[in-house]
Amino acid sequence: MRPVDLAREHGLSAQAVRNYEDAGALPPAERTGSGYRHYTPLHAQALRAFLALRPGHGHQQAVEILRATHRGDLDAAYRLIDSAHAALTAERRTRSEVAAALDDLSGTPAATASPPLSVGELARRLGLHPATLRTWEAAGILRPERDRATGHRVYGPESVRDAEVARQLRRGHHPLPQVARFVESLRAAGGAGDLAAFLDAWQARLLARGRALLTGAARLDDYLALLERSGQASGGGAVPARTPARRRPPENPAR
Repeated sequence: MRPVDLAREHGLSAQAVRNYEDAGALPPAERTGSGYRHYTPLHAQALRAFLALRPGHGHQQAVEILRATHRGDLDAAYRLIDSAHAALTAERRTRSEVAAALDDLSGTPAATASPPLSVGELARRLGLHPATLRTWEAAGILRPERDRATGHRVYGPESVRDAEVARQLRRGHHPLPQVARFVESLRAAGGAGDLAAFLDAWQARLLARGRALLTGAARLDDYLALLERSGQASGGGAVPARTPARRRPPENPAR
């Protein structure tokens, strides 16, 4: 098969297929006497696996998984897959914790009527150091008001909510810029109905990524089975690398 033959199945360009091979997502292709790439059903299955892995893992990690597979390091490939599932599990937990925090601070009359908190009071409530809250403020996560008489920071119900959410996200090891963007989206969501839609959309993304990870794993398993049948992955051996014996002419893009 030519690059265009592999590309046609997925609506790609022939150059994209060549690029994926050069990146290591596909095993090295044989070359014809005139220097053109010659692909086999093994390459076609590798491309299917790579494209199925991308939605769940992202482009670069999908490449790394296939690279590890082609050098015979399945342990490294599986560790990359495990890390994606672990990250998804952590994000599921974070969403649940954020949903609980929003439920506790959903604008009930008692919460709305509660007096603003000082930086020390909010820090004690969250189990944090006051300096952490100031750092979050500098990062754009919190927007406390100022007491007109003293000039001290005061945190109303919305700021308390943002701080609760930020604490859960930081527990999930989300970086400060990402937390700031998340909290800004939360502010833009506004009312209870919008917040519910926000959480539903987040849940939908988690479900979609979980399904994508399953699909990617299934396609990768198909590829591994084909490698084993072809004798190129038995015993953990790597797919042989191509070592060009001579300088080849550039490929005709039309091919």
